[in-house]
Amino acid sequence: MKFSENWLRELVEIKADRAALAHALTMAGLEVEELTVLGESLSGVVVAEIVAAEKHPEADRLQVCKVNAGQGEPLQIVCGAPNARVGIKVPLATVGANLPGGIAIKAAKLRGVESFGMLCSAKELGLDNDASGLLELPGDAPVGQLLADYLGLPDAAFELKLTPNRPDCLGLVGLAHDVAALFGSHVKQPEQAPIAVTGTATRGIRLEAGADAPRYLGRVIEGIDTAAKSPLWLTERLRRSGLRPISPVVDITNYVMLELGQPLHAFDNDMLEGDIVVRHGRAGEAVKLLDGSEAKVDSGFLLIADERKALAVAGVMGGYDSRVTDTTRNIFFEAAHFAPAAIMGRARKLGMHTDASHRFERGVDPELPRRALERATELLIAVAGGKAGPVLTAENLADLPKPATVALRRARLRRVLGVEVADSEVARIFTALGMHVAGTAEGWQVTAPSSRFDIEREEDLIEEVARIFGYDRIPTHTPAGALSLATEPEARIGELALREQLAAHGYYEAVTLAFVGADLLGRWGFKDKLVPLANPLSADLAVMRPSLLPGLVEVLSHNRARQQERVRLFELGRTFAAGDPPIETPTLALVACGGAHSEQWGEAARELDFYDLKGEFDAIVAWGGEPQRWSVHAEGLPGWLHPGRAARVAFDGATVGYLGAVHPRLVKALDLGSDVHVMELALEPLLNRRLPAARPVPRFPSVRRDIAVDLPEDVSWSQVEQVVRASLGERLTSLVLFDRYSGKGVEIGRKSLAMGLILQDASRTLTDIDADQCVGDAVSALENSCRAKLRG
Repeated sequence: MKFSENWLRELVEIKADRAALAHALTMAGLEVEELTVLGESLSGVVVAEIVAAEKHPEADRLQVCKVNAGQGEPLQIVCGAPNARVGIKVPLATVGANLPGGIAIKAAKLRGVESFGMLCSAKELGLDNDASGLLELPGDAPVGQLLADYLGLPDAAFELKLTPNRPDCLGLVGLAHDVAALFGSHVKQPEQAPIAVTGTATRGIRLEAGADAPRYLGRVIEGIDTAAKSPLWLTERLRRSGLRPISPVVDITNYVMLELGQPLHAFDNDMLEGDIVVRHGRAGEAVKLLDGSEAKVDSGFLLIADERKALAVAGVMGGYDSRVTDTTRNIFFEAAHFAPAAIMGRARKLGMHTDASHRFERGVDPELPRRALERATELLIAVAGGKAGPVLTAENLADLPKPATVALRRARLRRVLGVEVADSEVARIFTALGMHVAGTAEGWQVTAPSSRFDIEREEDLIEEVARIFGYDRIPTHTPAGALSLATEPEARIGELALREQLAAHGYYEAVTLAFVGADLLGRWGFKDKLVPLANPLSADLAVMRPSLLPGLVEVLSHNRARQQERVRLFELGRTFAAGDPPIETPTLALVACGGAHSEQWGEAARELDFYDLKGEFDAIVAWGGEPQRWSVHAEGLPGWLHPGRAARVAFDGATVGYLGAVHPRLVKALDLGSDVHVMELALEPLLNRRLPAARPVPRFPSVRRDIAVDLPEDVSWSQVEQVVRASLGERLTSLVLFDRYSGKGVEIGRKSLAMGLILQDASRTLTDIDADQCVGDAVSALENSCRAKLRG
């Protein structure tokens, strides 16, 4: 929200200087993001008129101008502005003037021609960023008058960073109520009187959008003067508020929006056919907008239409075909109230952001449309004449928001703020903010104005008192009371500890957005159980992430593109799946690429492979003390993993994640360049830890038996390990795979695995018979479950 300080001071008495005003606004929650002083040091700048202009004899782009500055004889000024011409009135910086930026004006010779001053652009005067030509003043500007006096300078442009819950301050009158409360004054603006009806033209209005558009007002104004110009005071206020003056009709709609906070729109009445219809869009419908773009809409959009065509996207932007042009003589003004939810996110879907959508998304006072329409009519008739028809109204009163009445307890106010605020001061604050206050035995009954959508509960009223009373007047106290420390359960690994372990392994933590684009998910193959956002920030952030990997791999790619060949990243975050409500799963993801080791001399360089990542997995699950509950399987892989270099991870038999190399097709689609390895696991099983238990050192020796079995290639070591451990139970203390062979002597499609069985009994020494029995049990189990044969 940008506005002129002088304009605000006309609406409310402010007993403070500029710096104090800025500080008070910021401390009241209306942060002053930028403050630009306008028109200081213009004491030597006057209104002047160019009375003659000739081409410079030595320069094609310069002119030698004779300028009347109200000082008797015309002054000779050399000027290079493209719009310098006879008859226009412009600012003249006379000799001796000092302009903003330290420019001192002196008599000088330019290419041999004397010049006694400088004709100025708005940028040179510090009024605007426009340096394209001279600042042209209205034809009735008095020659010789100080420019500062003529333009009402000095001034300052304030820009506020408003929070979304304060749309009432997107209009200067709403902001004035807060300022009045801060400085103990009153808003000066009088009530808007109805404009006399002098015309007869009307137009029907139909509401067909239900609660999305419960109020719509319009008025036809006939016979406006197409040659009229917006007055200086109006254009200057617009300019200092960051808006470019265009034409009287457009300028007035913008002015009323800035003044009251109510967006308005004007249609060329002669381009409308039949009634105005407020309805939802239809599938495949398109509207050409004022900026020339085509908006493709659906049933989620509100449209303003006539009986034959769509005219505008409601709350966002008007249409091109019904726009007001230089030849428009009859206009149709509209002022409406739209439900915020009906406008929210619609401009973003169209790739735009407008002043109207910014206000309607946050909520506009439902009682403003009539006042705004009367104000706009008053200004337009004063500037461009015309005959005003009657105000046309269509509304569904049951769908309009009702002002909230909230009770505030005196004791609760004191307890929350920690300071006593006098009853009279509380009543003054609420009254100055435009609220209706009634005293009760326990405190106050407060009815918020229709513009204050943010007043819903007692805490909202306490906040209003605190920010107007002054946060800096509320004492600071150290909290007192006994604090109980939460104990970390021993059977659970802390997330911080997991982060530290991964960092110790050379991984950097990344934090990515929980939103991703549907296109990116499509490339990964994520199509089912997605959670789309109703109002996404952009098309690239339209879906809640079903996996951490798409975003994390994007980060890896970003780093690879910046000469980081060896990248190791991890993230702990939530993934989302469709449900009622959506299902959130805490998840761990790792991505890695480049060399298996950092550059060094002690070992030959090689690229990271599946087994390096599997080693990271083994280290993580071993920390929980129950690695036997985890298993990896070659089948059941998603399409984004390489089918021969990846695995599905199970915990107690249930799938909890995947690890391996990204599929080559996806590597190419994402332009990753070379192999990328990833791992994603549900976090909860990783954080479970078996409580350590002390046990005596074994009294009896262990026995080792080595066996080699012949079994099919598609049987994984994980399956073999599970079968052997299940068959031997507690007697098997360790199982070691020390050889894998395929080739001569082994059938095609089969392999040989050699393993060592470490056997031990806690109650006695195992005999050879015991050991042989264990070997027999293991071999028998492998024959039955894995189609294995003992090799001789």
